[in-house]
Amino acid sequence: MTRTLEWKINMEMLEEEGTTEARAVLDTGTSKLTGHGQARCNPEDEDVPLIGDELAASRAMSDLARQLMRLAYKDIGEAGAGMSGEQEEETPYGWSTPNR
Repeated sequence: MTRTLEWKINMEMLEEEGTTEARAVLDTGTSKLTGHGQARCNPEDEDVPLIGDELAASRAMSDLARQLMRLAYKDIGEAGAGMSGEQEEETPYGWSTPNR
């Protein structure tokens, strides 16, 4: 069965007084997840807004990825293929992770 989906992520960033905050929102149609990230410019460093944007956005995306992984593990468990107590959350089930 072939299936095509498109999920869009809305990224919002706010920079104020050397701090950049990012919010990444993913709506899958069945779930809505929000990741948060923040970056602060060291007062001794040159203020380069692009660096703050990149750091805050990447941290928001990383937070979003962790939430999506937890949701996938929850769904796997509900489908009857859950993890045993001895296995860590990072162990893939059913769907392999490349280069692991």
